[in-house]
Amino acid sequence: MKRKVTTGLILAAFLSVGAQAQLSSPIAGGVPAGTGAGIHSPNSPIAPLPERADVLPWSVLTDVKTKSVKNRLLPAFPAPVQALNDKPQRIQGFMMPLEPGERQRHFLLSSVPMSCSFCVPGGPESMVEVKTRTPVKYTLEPVVVEGKFAVLADDPYGLYYRITDAVAVK
Repeated sequence: MKRKVTTGLILAAFLSVGAQAQLSSPIAGGVPAGTGAGIHSPNSPIAPLPERADVLPWSVLTDVKTKSVKNRLLPAFPAPVQALNDKPQRIQGFMMPLEPGERQRHFLLSSVPMSCSFCVPGGPESMVEVKTRTPVKYTLEPVVVEGKFAVLADDPYGLYYRITDAVAVK
């Protein structure tokens, strides 16, 4: 139980940093930090994601708007995104560990690599929470996971997507 609470607190704190950044840190192009698809820093030593035809493109996942409901911002997913719910999907991205360790079973997958361990690289539309069957070795290189995809309309941690029962794919 302590582990679930700790992970939940880490995730909430991580995402709240993005919410705070959203209010005060505009970046190039007028998009506040902590929102949008994320920007791959040209100074990053990590290469951008390679093109792959066998994975769900981030352009589909980041095509989401928000709506205000009772003083809360909730995602408004277009039909193509809603159609992905409860179906197997394959996603490529960069690992963002939620706990220490060389092998990870619960982490975030991001469309861009982190450039700072205290900064959110993009908004919730550019991240997928991943829960794997077996641990995946942490790497700075892109990883591909496949599992049951969930579109989250009102997640308590502010996430938009989750993939469960995932396995690493080459």
